[in-house]
Amino acid sequence: MMGWRLLTLQTHDAYVNMATDEAVMRRRIEDLVPDTLRLYRWKPSAVSIGKFQNPENEVQLENCKRMGVDVVRRITGGGAVYHDEDNELTYSVVADKANLRVQEVTAVYRKIYSGLTEALRIIGLTTDFSEGTERACPNLTVNSKKISGSAQSHRGRVVLQHGTLLMRVDLKRMFSMLSVPSVKTGADMETVAETRITSVEAETHRNVSFKEIHQALVEGFQNALNIELVTGELTTCEQELAKELYKEKYVTPNWNFHGVSRIS
Repeated sequence: MMGWRLLTLQTHDAYVNMATDEAVMRRRIEDLVPDTLRLYRWKPSAVSIGKFQNPENEVQLENCKRMGVDVVRRITGGGAVYHDEDNELTYSVVADKANLRVQEVTAVYRKIYSGLTEALRIIGLTTDFSEGTERACPNLTVNSKKISGSAQSHRGRVVLQHGTLLMRVDLKRMFSMLSVPSVKTGADMETVAETRITSVEAETHRNVSFKEIHQALVEGFQNALNIELVTGELTTCEQELAKELYKEKYVTPNWNFHGVSRIS
């Protein structure tokens, strides 16, 4: 059984969260840290956009500013995502694809999602893997509604996949932050979303705590990937790099609004 590092549930702002994910990936590429599962939350709430998106097209920026919601660009692809500080748990996996025993993009999604599938089975839910489309990344569904969306970055032999697990969902608040040009009004967006998005609470019909889902995720990833998760911390070199990425990249308008950073 292979040993992985577990970075247990912590809460940070959007810029720290994205800087940390990238720092772990970079240090994994350098073989300075092991394969890692990281669990985290966001405070304040945030919208993250995909690497190649224009925030002016994807985000209701004035609403975000008025409501104190951060906007951050990811290094992964995919679409804009609203991360609610009270209603979401986010995971990230950084691993050598050889250790996952898969290489192709969809196969990597499927393999990593098997950890979430097992976690949700532990709390009583049956999920399906959706391969997505040209415009949408693969996701995990319950009763044909999305409960987890994820995105990836591949750098050589190492993959970063991070994604959401919706504990609860406030569709009205979500779509006051996101722009969907093909849908005319916020009410229309909520109506469409009700048929496509769900949450742990909605499907289990009970209040599942973050502590319970955290434990289920640890067990689920261990069972699905046949690994042993050993609780650890960020190394000094990861912390130093995360601080640099935070300062020079993730808090800068050049990166968040134009996708330009002096740190490539």
